[in-house]
Formats: sequence, C-alpha cells, structure tokens
Amino acid sequence: MAETGKQAAIIGGGPAGLMAAEVLAGAGVAVTVYDAMPSVGRKFLLAGRGGLNLTHSEELSQFLARYSAAEPHLRGAIEAFPPSALVAWCEALGQETFVGTSGRVFPKAMKASPLLRAWLGRLRGLGVAFRQRHRWRGWDDAGALLFDTPDGPVTVRADAAIFALGGASWPRLGSDGGWVPIFEREGIDVAPLKPSNCGFAVGFSDIFLARFEGDPLKGVTFSFEGRSVRGDATITKAGIEGGAIYALSAALREALEHEGAADLIIDLRPGIEAEALEAALSRPRGKQTLSAHLRKAAKLAPVAIGLLYEEAVRGGSPLADLDVAELVRLIKGVRVPLTAPAPIERAISSAGGVPFTELDGFMLRKKSGVFVAGEMLDYEAPTGGYLLQAAFSTGTAAARGALAFLSRA
Repeated sequence: MAETGKQAAIIGGGPAGLMAAEVLAGAGVAVTVYDAMPSVGRKFLLAGRGGLNLTHSEELSQFLARYSAAEPHLRGAIEAFPPSALVAWCEALGQETFVGTSGRVFPKAMKASPLLRAWLGRLRGLGVAFRQRHRWRGWDDAGALLFDTPDGPVTVRADAAIFALGGASWPRLGSDGGWVPIFEREGIDVAPLKPSNCGFAVGFSDIFLARFEGDPLKGVTFSFEGRSVRGDATITKAGIEGGAIYALSAALREALEHEGAADLIIDLRPGIEAEALEAALSRPRGKQTLSAHLRKAAKLAPVAIGLLYEEAVRGGSPLADLDVAELVRLIKGVRVPLTAPAPIERAISSAGGVPFTELDGFMLRKKSGVFVAGEMLDYEAPTGGYLLQAAFSTGTAAARGALAFLSRA
C-alpha cells in the first residue's frame, strides 16, 4: 500500500463511516475517525442484538426497489458494492454468514460484537486512528473542522472529509441529528428528519391496555392504502409496533402528517375465507360467552377479540348486537385508528436528511472535498438488511468519490 500523503477525516464511527475509513486507508490515505461517543459502532452493536441482519439475498432489481424514490440515487453505490460484496467482506473478517428462511442474511454468530472487533483490528492494522469524545461543531472560516473535546476545542485540517453522523433515531447511541442546524447554516438544504420503521400511537381504552399491553398479534395481515403485510405486531402502552407495522410506516406517517388521520386495517384471520368463517360462527354457541365463541369457533386470540370490542365501542354498537355477517366483516378488517408516529428517538431509523440534489455523486456541491454517507442522506428503507446495506454501500461510494477528488487535488 503506497501512502498518498493525503489526510482524510471521517466524522461518525458507524458502519458508513468505518467502511469509508477502510476504503481510504486501503488506498494509502491517512485516515482519522472522529466520534462523539466513547466508542464507535454503538448503534451497530444494538442492531446485532436482534441477530445483525446485514443484508438480503433477494434478486438485485427487487432489492433496489425497496428504496422507493431514492432508488435511482442509490443504485450506482449498491451495484458497486452489492449484497454479495458485503457477504464476502464479512466472511473475509472471519464471520461466516447464512441466509435465513425469510431471505435475510446474518452472520452465524448472530451478533455484531465479533464482527466489529475484527473490523476495528483490520482498520488499526491499516493505520486508521480513532479520536473519541470529539463532537463536531462546524467549520471555521478557513474550512477547518471544529470539535469539542474533554480537553477543549480542537481544529482539524484534512484534505477530504466524509460525514457519516446518522439520522436522529436512538440519540443516546450517538445519532442525535445535531449536524442538521450546522449544515443549514452553511446553506445546505436538509429534509426534516422523521421517524421511520416505527410504531404508532393508538387511543386504546384503559380497559384494553390493562388487559393486553405487551401481548403479540401473530400471523395477521395489516393493510393501508392498498398495501398489505402479513406478520406480527405488539400492543404497547402507547399503541402498536412490530415488523409488519414498520413495513407500512412510511405511508402511515405521511398520511398522518398530511391528512391528520390514518386507519390501519387488520385481517385477524387471513388464512380463512369469509364464507368459512361465517359458517363457523353461525354454529350455536349455547351457553358460551361471545368471547369464548369467538376464541373457539373463529380461532381468535384474546387480544384479537379485544380489538373487536374496541372497534365496536368506537362504532357505537356493542359487539353482542352484531349479526354473524357483521362480525365476520369486522374480523376480516378491524379498524385501528392511529394518532401519531412514535417519537423519532424510539424509531429504528429516520427518514429525511441531505437531499441528493445537494450532492455531486456523494460530495456536497457547496463544500468541495466534503462527502456524505449513510443515514444522513435523504432516503428511507425498510428493515430486512436494506438499512445496513445502504450504509456500507454509500460509505464505500463516498470514499471512492473522495479518492477521486484527492487524486485531482
């Protein structure tokens, strides 16, 4: 590895920043990673608690479609560092991977810590330096980077800088969105940061919450505006959350923002046709309570029955007054009115950030030699490996852009 004599600063020690550091250091650039936290990769480690879903094994065109409106802007970065490259990179660090039944890709260790340890070892071997507890505060008049540290303010001059400070979800782990007003003061547009892959508030009754808070809804189908997702969710003190809800969160959030309301529709028995359900519920229930009849004849869980009672109360008709056909319609499409997305600090990720119109490749048009990667960019992706893949791919793309810039400087 021939040294270039160039120096690069990486601001943010998550996956995008660390990947950028690896690419630059591997090309002979002297790299320093600056992070406000006492250690790097904190949100990465949190993601690993659920198994560290690195990427997804689906065909690339389908994979790219998951990024919706941002797909044209991310396509080049992901095609240049696709899921197969991420898997190979992981295994080169000694962490074998496997494809789960859903097509998601995980390291066999099912956690992030072994991978992060091996990665940091590689980075240090490449000469990457780390500066912890360095909170970026902006640029001085000469374009140098300004940091607050425990020992006082520090000024850093670099030939190129890559920002990978994340969005605003999980602020206690470092991604607090504090960079937004700094960018805006420099005349850089930033789309407002919003919760993504989040739960939603619901005005459930106290009686319902006292009985069902923490209970899972399993194997149901959630629908909104013509899109349906089958999966699970959990009743929370605030409302409802879970993987199937996250998949619909962007559309639900936008409806709440623009229309002030969003009704989530739940098919509580997606595996049975309405006619068969009506036949089962038409059988005499004898001395059974309605709840017992719904549980036995319709195979509904108690929490599902609770949702039916909630909807009946909202509709002004006691559940017991509904005929069988009305009960079936309710079971096949109970309405859950959402009132607000969960706060951004509780979201898995955030939408919004630096629009691609502010970038030339991944370099800021208004800041020569300054690049942006990861969740700071204005894109939104579902869970399932798409978030981490975009972080790795854009970190790689930003670093390659920086190398091209440095070669011209």
